[in-house]
Amino acid sequence: MNKVGFSGQPQSSSGEPGDDIPAALRDTPDLGTKVRVRTQVLLIGGVVGFVILALISGFLFFVTAPKKTADSQTSLAPTPPESSNSVNPQGNSGDALLGHLTYPEAPESELAPINANGRIKMRKAAAEKFQAMAQAARSAGVILVPISGFRSVKEQEQLFFNVSAQRNQTPAQRAALSAPPGHSEHHTGYAVDIGDGAVPATNLQTNFDNTKAYQWLQANAARFSFEMSFPKDNVQGVSYEPWHWRYVGDRNSLETFYKARNLKPAQIPQ
Repeated sequence: MNKVGFSGQPQSSSGEPGDDIPAALRDTPDLGTKVRVRTQVLLIGGVVGFVILALISGFLFFVTAPKKTADSQTSLAPTPPESSNSVNPQGNSGDALLGHLTYPEAPESELAPINANGRIKMRKAAAEKFQAMAQAARSAGVILVPISGFRSVKEQEQLFFNVSAQRNQTPAQRAALSAPPGHSEHHTGYAVDIGDGAVPATNLQTNFDNTKAYQWLQANAARFSFEMSFPKDNVQGVSYEPWHWRYVGDRNSLETFYKARNLKPAQIPQ
């Protein structure tokens, strides 16, 4: 049985103070422990919340981020450098063959004769300009003779392969002198081979450039919208052909030749 001492503190039966601690004080938990538990809970909750937030953010970025397509990857690819001595590999959809480009064939309905017997033809606009040019040359004492104008793709095929076999030429050797079928300027209806009526021995020969006809063409052809197709060291690598001229006097003829070649201004023949 507990007794109350003189000091007013409860005492045990053994007389030692402090044994009889009130029940309310015994059951109260340690406040320090509570604080530590709360801190740990907050830390763990914060880490878990950060991880969940990171996962959600990553998922949203994956869903909303623009996808790379084949087109976008292609557009970022570096453009290969162009050679100044050959046909641009990107020009004309990659249809160059042995230095010659692909051209559309002129419709028969758009052709008109440029010589007396009517066998040599060009597109109507080109034919009118050639005849005007030949007349102007004749007034200056020069005879411009058309040797060849429009040739169909079928005719070009026979010319290319038959002559190649007769001369024992490889395709590359033949292409230096004549375009493969489908790749000739002649079937556009805008090209013409020109000779000098005073010296026919120079027809289709490089020494045509020694004739009066050639000299007159060099000085005057541009006035009639004609230019030499294959000058020396031309960008297509085709043999020098001083007799081969083409009409570039309207939109269609200009686009036919210059869009296909895709030349820079510095590469355009003068």
